Amino acid sequence: MAWNFNQLAKTLSYFEVIPIVSDIKRMFQPTPPPPQPQMIVNNQGETVLFDFRSITDLSQTWGAVDDVVMGGVSESGLIKCVEGALFTGLVSTEQSGGFVSVRTRNFQVPLDLSAHTGLEIKLKGDGNRYKFLARSSDGWDTLAYAYSFNTTKNEWMNVRIPWIEMVAVMRAKTVANAPPIEARNIRSLQLMLSKFEYDGQLNPSFTAGQFALTLDSIRTY
Repeated sequence: MAWNFNQLAKTLSYFEVIPIVSDIKRMFQPTPPPPQPQMIVNNQGETVLFDFRSITDLSQTWGAVDDVVMGGVSESGLIKCVEGALFTGLVSTEQSGGFVSVRTRNFQVPLDLSAHTGLEIKLKGDGNRYKFLARSSDGWDTLAYAYSFNTTKNEWMNVRIPWIEMVAVMRAKTVANAPPIEARNIRSLQLMLSKFEYDGQLNPSFTAGQFALTLDSIRTY
């Protein structure tokens, strides 16, 4: 496997990481803003942000952010499947890499989810330990709030992520004395598989190679 510059360029372009380049791109090839999450209130009073069974075009909102941004060779994506959406690909530790992720483009209007305890993801895993991250700022490489969770291979489960238990991080390093996440100002969401847990510690169940995480929905609780 070799480092893929085209993959890096695609990531930077999709998330409009470089302002000058993004401004020029908009002049010649305007890109519509990502659609807002569905925000459907169900009978239980939960707000459904993403019902992956009903979303037909994931590419408008979700894009890959893999270790290629740091010189690695891993590759992933979020694709439509019968059961909802499939976060899948190949994660490699070659060239000091070891993580894959999919992330939403910044929501044009921040989500106010402060009336809820946290988020709940219905998913079917592969035995790996994953991370969920959320941001309350619209920058690219900014403070994120992470929550790690285990999965059982081929078993559906509901993972609850309380705001109060999310850990402030910068590139997998915890940030001491950081304020809690602003649940009234959620700007983006991200799912990650990484060989690292936090502060240099290894993910205890990480396995390099192919992976698969099936997503049914993301909602509040």
